[in-house]
Amino acid sequence: MKVATLALLVIPALVIGCGDAPSKVGSADTESPDMSWRRVMEDQLTPEQKQQLSRAIAAQQELARTMMGELKAELEGGSPAGAVVVCRDLAPMIADHISTEHGLVIGRTSHRLRNPGNSAPEWVSTVVKEGFDVQATFAGPSGELGVTLPIRMATSCLGCHGPADSLDEEVMVALTRSYPEDQAVDFGEGDLRGWFWVEVPAS
Repeated sequence: MKVATLALLVIPALVIGCGDAPSKVGSADTESPDMSWRRVMEDQLTPEQKQQLSRAIAAQQELARTMMGELKAELEGGSPAGAVVVCRDLAPMIADHISTEHGLVIGRTSHRLRNPGNSAPEWVSTVVKEGFDVQATFAGPSGELGVTLPIRMATSCLGCHGPADSLDEEVMVALTRSYPEDQAVDFGEGDLRGWFWVEVPAS
């Protein structure tokens, strides 16, 4: 099935991530710090794991599409600072809703966090540490499948994540109030912003 590959090429190029990281893809022997999880290459997935991967991709696409719609509405309304509020308040609710709807757990994380609440599960730590720039799959101890998909900076994201000295004053005030320990600025277009992560239980 090619749906996973197609989604990787299309969605991360469009979605916002609400510095560059090393370009490392890991290997089939890659293990996460949680030693009960192990990296599985896509061509080695079992039929059940392929179904789990399809579920993960569907959830990721819905999250990306929904987030993009909310943020686009804020930006078109002339409120870049409002996009900060969308990421802060709406994004967690959207992720929770999609998790429940699809029967899995989905979130976002980064090597340079804005929201501390976006810290990822332990099995994602290797992806973050090594800066995986491709989709990766991990098999869990009880039949779970973990999937990570890179998020790259789009032009529309630079208003909140671009060079700090060029951000609008209103945006900087909103960021300072909402995220006093923000690390998610000084990115450029196309930079690796972070990752979607999805954990799909066994069927």
